[in-house]
Amino acid sequence: MCLGVPGRVIEVREFTATVDFWGVRKDVRLDIVDEPVAPGDYILNHVGFAIRRIPPDAVEETLALYDLLLTDSDDDLMTSDILGELRGTA
Repeated sequence: MCLGVPGRVIEVREFTATVDFWGVRKDVRLDIVDEPVAPGDYILNHVGFAIRRIPPDAVEETLALYDLLLTDSDDDLMTSDILGELRGTA
């Protein structure tokens, strides 16, 4: 299963951004994101690439869904995928 993980952009450099994922900060490539991003924006990350800027009106709902998924058991495959992406083991 392929799953993107939302995160908040902290800093933008030429082709990379530092993004915060529930307290985990990672550098993410911006080569293929669908539109420009700026600090404070939220993106959907997949294997180290920002693939989509999350529209401001969808951020709250998106984060609530992922918060719910992250509180599920580690035995849940979707939760395991999200945690693996955050830990860099996916």
